Amino acid sequence: MAATTTTTAITPCSSSILLHNNNKTNPVFYSLNPKKPSLLFHPFPTLSFSSSLSSSSPPPPLCAPRVSTATIEYAPPAPDSNFHHEISRLKALRLKLSSSTTLKQKLKILDSDAKVKFFLNTHGYKKVLSSLGLGLNELFLVKSMVAAGQDHVFDMGFGFEDREMSSVKTALYSLAKIIEKLDFSNGGNGNGGNGGRENQNGGVLVGEDTQQDFNNLLKVLGEVEDFYDCIGGIIGYQIMVLELLAQSSFETQSINNSNHLHESMECEFLEIHPPIGCDLSSNIEYASQAALWGIEGLPDLGEIYPLGGSADRLGLVDSETGECLPAAMLPYCGRTLLEGLVRDLQAREFLYFKLYGKQCITPVAIMTSSAKNNHEHITSLCEKLRWFGRGRSSFRLFEQPLVPAVSAEDGQWLVRKPFVPVCKPGGHGVIWKLAYDKGVFQWFYDHGRKGATVRQVSNVVAATDVTLLALAGIGLHHGKKLGFASCKRNMGATEGINVLIEKNLNGEWAYGLSCIEYTEFDKFGITSRHPSPNSLQAEFPANTNILYVDLPSVELVASSRSERSLPGMVLNTKKSIVYTDYFGNRHSVPGGRLECTMQNIADNFLNTYPSRCFKGVEDNLDTFIVYNERRRVTSSAKKKRKPSDTSLHQTPDGSLLDIMRNAYDLLSRCDIDLPKVQSNDKYVDSGPPFLIFLHPALGPVWEVTRQKFSGGSISKGSELQVEVAEFLWRNVQLDGSMIIVAENIIGSIRIDDKGAEDVSYVT
Repeated sequence: MAATTTTTAITPCSSSILLHNNNKTNPVFYSLNPKKPSLLFHPFPTLSFSSSLSSSSPPPPLCAPRVSTATIEYAPPAPDSNFHHEISRLKALRLKLSSSTTLKQKLKILDSDAKVKFFLNTHGYKKVLSSLGLGLNELFLVKSMVAAGQDHVFDMGFGFEDREMSSVKTALYSLAKIIEKLDFSNGGNGNGGNGGRENQNGGVLVGEDTQQDFNNLLKVLGEVEDFYDCIGGIIGYQIMVLELLAQSSFETQSINNSNHLHESMECEFLEIHPPIGCDLSSNIEYASQAALWGIEGLPDLGEIYPLGGSADRLGLVDSETGECLPAAMLPYCGRTLLEGLVRDLQAREFLYFKLYGKQCITPVAIMTSSAKNNHEHITSLCEKLRWFGRGRSSFRLFEQPLVPAVSAEDGQWLVRKPFVPVCKPGGHGVIWKLAYDKGVFQWFYDHGRKGATVRQVSNVVAATDVTLLALAGIGLHHGKKLGFASCKRNMGATEGINVLIEKNLNGEWAYGLSCIEYTEFDKFGITSRHPSPNSLQAEFPANTNILYVDLPSVELVASSRSERSLPGMVLNTKKSIVYTDYFGNRHSVPGGRLECTMQNIADNFLNTYPSRCFKGVEDNLDTFIVYNERRRVTSSAKKKRKPSDTSLHQTPDGSLLDIMRNAYDLLSRCDIDLPKVQSNDKYVDSGPPFLIFLHPALGPVWEVTRQKFSGGSISKGSELQVEVAEFLWRNVQLDGSMIIVAENIIGSIRIDDKGAEDVSYVT
């Protein structure tokens, strides 16, 4: 059935609020319209081809009806005056530094800054710094931090001024390794260790631990300076933090978290709409065709896993060592979450092998971080599993920098002890610039790849049925720059929404799909509570962070050496930063760190038109979206369930239930009688009604899997595990446990002449 088009024009009677900005003449118009209800899912026109796995059919037009939303005119207020003064000072300093070409010139500029002058003239810090023998670059990093107003990182304000040296002077002397040259009243060898001792002036000399802390601080500062060079390094990082804090002090804010205040003010009109896309669950023929495009295109695809997050909500701890672990190491259904991602990928490659008789090994890029020894744990796991039989050369691990966490009150960096700021990963949005800086794009090109799918490790159902294959297939077949896999929004989830942006800038109309993070909902008047069925926010689908990206298009943005390469910069201060200080005291402070959101790279792919488009604009956009049932797109194991919690949402327990629901959907269509999985609250104490785990190589698309099951029943409390690629079930009555396991499910490991291992698929 062909879709119909409905539009609602913006009328003068639409409710609106206009706020003027004192510094700009052009207001920003932000439009939402709850008057006209619209459907969340808008399927493409039905395709006519005899076989759902036939590639001979012509591609359907990427179009569907669009419903406009009602007008709210908006302009953000000026920043808080206290922040404004510091922002102005730092921007002036950044401008001077950017016009200098040598480190000596930059240091001269920093030395003239009032904060740096005060620091150097206090307690003889200038003399201490000069005694350290620091290079020009190290001096630049230290003075940049001081100029950014963070000199408290040295001494945390302990104030040992009368009785002994200030802690910073003490520590710096030890770091200069001049302990041996001083005249100690109590003797000793000057190594210090974890303790300290007094010098002839009564000052406590800190040992080797402090020296290591200082070296680590220089490493953090160097990474911030290098990675955020496109916005001004350390100084630019602090400017952005203060700008976002200034904006967040108001109830109504900038209309788009991907465009900052000064950029948003240049926009004359902006409106968001529920995005249009194909519903894979209802348009079965097109979904199968798109999945086939995805299978055919595997030799052109790479895989990207952003695994660098700290995953604090999961609370994962090594039972033997007590060490905190990253999410990728969570044991889940008999394997770690990372193993599950590679297992899903190999199933798609195995289907390609069976269809075309050729083996395809997809290159996998993994972004790690040093949080919770993330990089070391992931590397160790890959080595332990012999790189999954795929060869070391098919993986590229690259480590994201940690960034300072700040107090929401004043933007000051939080500090555990002298030289040790509280640091967190900078968000998954750093992945694009980092990939460019580390040569990951070129690495993909060297493997002959031109597109990639992106999937987060905590989402255990993203590869269910056709979701990933159809997403990649549409992206490749239609030459798109970026695609989203989406679903109906769950109001209890900490997740953003996908939107269709319409804006007018300098007389041109721009359109494209993007995302609004849940941390930014207040700025748009979107509630996190469950909406009424006909309310505005119910129309917007969930952002799941499952993406298709065209590698050259994304690389072009990532290499721009501008703010564009850091998409969707946000400062989420809704969650407290928890840390333990120098004295063992535990703190929980409202704060955050500068984060980027990887999906907002889409903001760089808007298409412009000379006049406004009221229908059919989705046909030719460089961005697109596909929908599926929520449990076939996203179900996350991202937070630990507390014993007192009655909700299983976003917990490993809840995602396991979704896997069981998918198993029911799959097998019930094969005339197999089995109990239906009810709502989560039915299983908080009892667990699921059955356990069914099927190796994804049985499909991975359900159309293939269903050819291997027919008739029978599975009774309540039964268990079925099928760890093989080929299998035939006919009228089996299962009441108990059936486990079928093969050692080499999709093939065997072979060793080449150079000793390298890889998997050899077999039919």
